[in-house]
Amino acid sequence: MDLGAPPVLPSIRLPEPSVLPRPVLEVPRATLPTYKPLVVPPADLRPPPGVKGTTPSEQKKEKPKPKPPPPPPPKMPEVQQVRYVDVPGTDITVPLPSNEILATATTTATVSVAATLTATAVFKKTVSVLKPIIKKLLTKKQNADNQELHS
Repeated sequence: MDLGAPPVLPSIRLPEPSVLPRPVLEVPRATLPTYKPLVVPPADLRPPPGVKGTTPSEQKKEKPKPKPPPPPPPKMPEVQQVRYVDVPGTDITVPLPSNEILATATTTATVSVAATLTATAVFKKTVSVLKPIIKKLLTKKQNADNQELHS
């Protein structure tokens, strides 16, 4: 049983693709805005108790030397919100949240997933238990309706 020569299929010669240069994309960088906080005295500025105040006319008569402003109160140490990690072998710095933020996010995600999985399991179990009961009730109702129609 000879099948003969294989069929000759038409072919198309495609041109070679043009060579394009590989694009170079720089990692975007941003400078974060900063500001120097201003200290503004309260609108109802009054002398402390036990200190006799002066009237504006007395202040004009006496010209005391201006005192330098008191030093600002010591600041509480701030919790660093963002850490920066240098990627080895590159000049890229990656920001990472603090450990407190990571712990909070991990806890929230874990609780969310656990609640979802529990709710899904409870729902499936409820459906598997109630499905035969509902089916039986609907069958009885349908049989009762059929008997009313025939009588």
